[in-house]
Amino acid sequence: QVQLVESGGGLVQAGGSLRLSCVASRSISSAMGWFRQAPGKQRELVATYTTLGRTNYAASVKGRFTISRDNAKNTVYLQMNSLKPEDTAVYYCYAYRYGSDYWGQGTQVTVSS
Repeated sequence: QVQLVESGGGLVQAGGSLRLSCVASRSISSAMGWFRQAPGKQRELVATYTTLGRTNYAASVKGRFTISRDNAKNTVYLQMNSLKPEDTAVYYCYAYRYGSDYWGQGTQVTVSS
């Protein structure tokens, strides 16, 4: 089992920045990433970071968000810049380990206009 604990969410004005962190209880040798779910919408991929160092971003956040990873700390980060009201959602950390998917409890990000 792996526990994922997110932090860093909050309320910010449009154009502002936030940095999300997610700490895993065990080392993750496979992909980690971030998803988000806005009210009334399905959960969607935001960004992923593979063990090969490859990153993948949703088109809506490319150029504004940056995912990074510190394997020594079992931590993945999401730096979010130029935030927009449409980025408002609960952000979930994700990890894949030995054939299983793991999710954090979510952290709320609210962007006011």
